[in-house]
Amino acid sequence: MGELMLTSAFDALQIIVDPLRFSMMMAGVLIGLVLGVIPGLGGLVGLSLLLPFTFDMDPYTALAMMMGLSAVTVTSDSIPAILFGVPGTVASAATVVDGFPMARKGEAGRAFGAAFSASVMGGLFGALLLALCIPILRPLMLSVGSPEMLSFCLFGLSLAAVLSGGAPLKGLAAVCIGLLVATTGDDPQTGTLRWTFDTLYLWDGFPIVPIALGLFAIPELADMAIARTSIADTGTRTTGRSQIEGIKDTFKHWFLILRCSVIGAGLGAVPGIGASVIDWIAYGHAARTEKGAAQTFGTGDVRGVIASESSNNAKEGGALVPTVAFGVPGSASMALILGAFLIHGITPGPDMLSKRLDVTYTLVWSVALANVVGAGICFVFANQLAKIALVRIGILAPVVLAVTYVGAYQGSTAWGDIYALLAFGAFGWVMKRLRWPRPPLILGFVLGELVERYLFISVERYGWEWLLHPIVFVMLLITLYGVAGPMIRNYLRRDRARRTRYVLAWKPQGLNVDTAFSILILAAFIAAIVVASGWEFGARLMPLVIAWGAIIFLVLQLCSILFVTRVRETAGAAAGGSAVAEPETAMHFDITVDFKGLEGREIFRRGMRYFGWCLFFLAVAATIGFLPGMLLFLVGYMRFEGRESWKTTLIIAAATWIFSYGLFHLFLHIPWPQTVVGDLFPGLRSMQEFALF
Repeated sequence: MGELMLTSAFDALQIIVDPLRFSMMMAGVLIGLVLGVIPGLGGLVGLSLLLPFTFDMDPYTALAMMMGLSAVTVTSDSIPAILFGVPGTVASAATVVDGFPMARKGEAGRAFGAAFSASVMGGLFGALLLALCIPILRPLMLSVGSPEMLSFCLFGLSLAAVLSGGAPLKGLAAVCIGLLVATTGDDPQTGTLRWTFDTLYLWDGFPIVPIALGLFAIPELADMAIARTSIADTGTRTTGRSQIEGIKDTFKHWFLILRCSVIGAGLGAVPGIGASVIDWIAYGHAARTEKGAAQTFGTGDVRGVIASESSNNAKEGGALVPTVAFGVPGSASMALILGAFLIHGITPGPDMLSKRLDVTYTLVWSVALANVVGAGICFVFANQLAKIALVRIGILAPVVLAVTYVGAYQGSTAWGDIYALLAFGAFGWVMKRLRWPRPPLILGFVLGELVERYLFISVERYGWEWLLHPIVFVMLLITLYGVAGPMIRNYLRRDRARRTRYVLAWKPQGLNVDTAFSILILAAFIAAIVVASGWEFGARLMPLVIAWGAIIFLVLQLCSILFVTRVRETAGAAAGGSAVAEPETAMHFDITVDFKGLEGREIFRRGMRYFGWCLFFLAVAATIGFLPGMLLFLVGYMRFEGRESWKTTLIIAAATWIFSYGLFHLFLHIPWPQTVVGDLFPGLRSMQEFALF
């Protein structure tokens, strides 16, 4: 068997380096790199476009091209995450937390070097896993049922405590918000419509893209617009030496890359987990295990970039394992790869491990070579891209915001995508200003559907005996330890070192905006209980469990704000001395911005101006059309908000519009939504072909 595998691997290498096949793989790599840079697109869109063009190709060429595209979108998506704080795909959301602060400190080159080198190492690890471990993992995958999958999801949710930094109660409440949002739509068990508000758009629930871009892109652009400075106002290092520093960082932290690659490849091999959560799980693992992470993660620590990027590239090889071995797609992208299998007469399953090893190893070589080539291309152009960090915010903000709007619209090609983008954008900005952790919310949203599905199946089939399954029992113990262990050790260590104690007393200073926000969220969960109580049991079970859990966390949070004070004993306090209230200096795993002394009222005023422009874009797009509205928005923002000259404004607005028209309309054929003008003047609807109305 071993000799057969080596022979097949060598034959597959000869197949893939054929000039025609290699050039087609390169074409897929280039398309994937472009799509990864543009927020909201990613590999799923690219594979959907490529699939029809592969009908007349031989199987090896078709799969090489498609795998080349799929493997590198999670390499180039780190570029907008680092430069703008805008995730290119949902798989790079965790990269934003430390990558963007590095760019603001003038270390974009170093962040790029670390991201690209960690990506290629993670991708190669995933390919190696696919090459060596399919025969080993096959019996293991067959033993994984719904209870085990549920325990994996609960373990993922437990990372909310880690991703919350020093505010675990806020983080647990945030993950409950995400879980509740995930229950929106048609309940699969009973058909009950939950939280749809008589809106057809919400029947299928919220798409992930508008929520991810809303929580992470809109708030970062808002803070840049408020500060009115370029991303790196002290200058961005764009020399090759800065990238080499990032490469050195990856070799220095090789064990972190190995661990996170194992996480990415392992979770990628579990169908349903998906790219949206793997990078957060790896980031949470790094935050929990790396020395000094509590003080530096979220402020521009290169280890945060390495953890996220190595895991999200390794997942591609892992996701191929169930796709090849069982015909069960490990991710949405793999579903399209599976479609290519069937189109070309390839049947996934045991034959892929015996009779069709040449095809299997063609996939392995495609993933490996695409990662190396894609990272190399990114290295070559990273220095030029890093200079974008010096562009004035009056130009950068409207351009990135315009592309973000179109990217969010990819969610389900409905106006609801834009409404969701703005709603979660405003909510994310408030969370960021009040130091509520945003990562747990997206974590809860991504895992919410899986938790509900596996919980229902586990209880229906096994009752409560599923808790005693060996894998489940072990995972639950690990989950409990992961949540409670760090919190208990942190409090004990801090209290012993600083001689602190806790005093229960009314704190009038606790009545602030943060408290009001917590009360508002508490009221929303109480309302959710009232509404859900009238549903059938299968529909109300998950929302009620979530809501009651959130109420417990929020009440504890409010009690700590209003009644608990930590005091430090001074010398002689034991003999009647004094005790001094100690301020909270909790770690915070999120991006912080220095507004350089701006008063709160001015920050609020500028923030409202920014969101006013966001609403202006929505209004003109709904009136005259998406692309014409984009052009009008770009001109208006750059000229009147950014104070740019008419010459600069018109040149950049025209260039952005032409690029958007060519990519989104001519190439991607996006079905633009109806507009007011188009409804009032039906004779103009034919102009929809030109993306005008």
